[in-house]
Amino acid sequence: MTLLRKGGIRHIGLIVLSVIMIYPVIWWVGASLKSNGELASANLFPSKPLWSNFSEGWHSIPGHPFSDFYINTFGLEIAVIVTTILSCTIVAFGFARLDFPLKNFWFSILMLTLMLPAQVIIIPQYAMFHQFGWINTYWPFIVPHLLASGAGGTFFVFLLIQFIRGVPRELDESAKIDGCSWFGIYLRIVMPLTKPAIVTVTIFCFLWNWDDFLGHLLYINSVDKYTVGLALKMINDTQSGAEWGQVLAMSLVSIVPATIVFAFAQKQLVEGIATTGIK
Repeated sequence: MTLLRKGGIRHIGLIVLSVIMIYPVIWWVGASLKSNGELASANLFPSKPLWSNFSEGWHSIPGHPFSDFYINTFGLEIAVIVTTILSCTIVAFGFARLDFPLKNFWFSILMLTLMLPAQVIIIPQYAMFHQFGWINTYWPFIVPHLLASGAGGTFFVFLLIQFIRGVPRELDESAKIDGCSWFGIYLRIVMPLTKPAIVTVTIFCFLWNWDDFLGHLLYINSVDKYTVGLALKMINDTQSGAEWGQVLAMSLVSIVPATIVFAFAQKQLVEGIATTGIK
């Protein structure tokens, strides 16, 4: 009975904490259905829901429905994820399996970049991309990820290195006996066995780049290239009196893709993190 009582108290405490943490989301949903006049009220939900906030918010930017911004964002996400997986897995395989001069030195440099604050390189990076003529294009996001140095690139390489080190080297030797090259070992053996870690990298890369408002604000100027985050900011700029219900409605819609990705890939995410580094 004592154990049951302790378990019951623990569950009640967890439920209370869950309600407290989810309350802002519930308020968010209710506020997205309110008019400007009702937002200051203490009611969680409006007396008369304004579902039109979603339809009007979707078309609140003249000439550009939100579907255009979703297409831009998903196109950028696909390019960034593909380049990140290709570059980070190759770099991680090289550090985990190959022997080359100054390997430990270059790995130390890699770890030092992990400790470098992103704010330090914003100005020189912007100056470099401006000199290349890449402002108002997606190249400042794609090229760094192609070189395993974009947002989170060093962390992804480190995570994959630890996972690849857990793959038995006997598999490499067997593949070499069968005449497999190093690239063949990477493609046919290591890549399939590191699937949980690759899924983890994919999820983190998607979420971090979906929320990268500052980077998109710095490098993208044209409305036809705007991502969802920039479009949310623009809703206020196009209206003299901000319709906060529409802003909240569109912001609520903007988190749906990230929520779906996390919900469906949560198991693989936990597995990829938990098994990283296990020998």
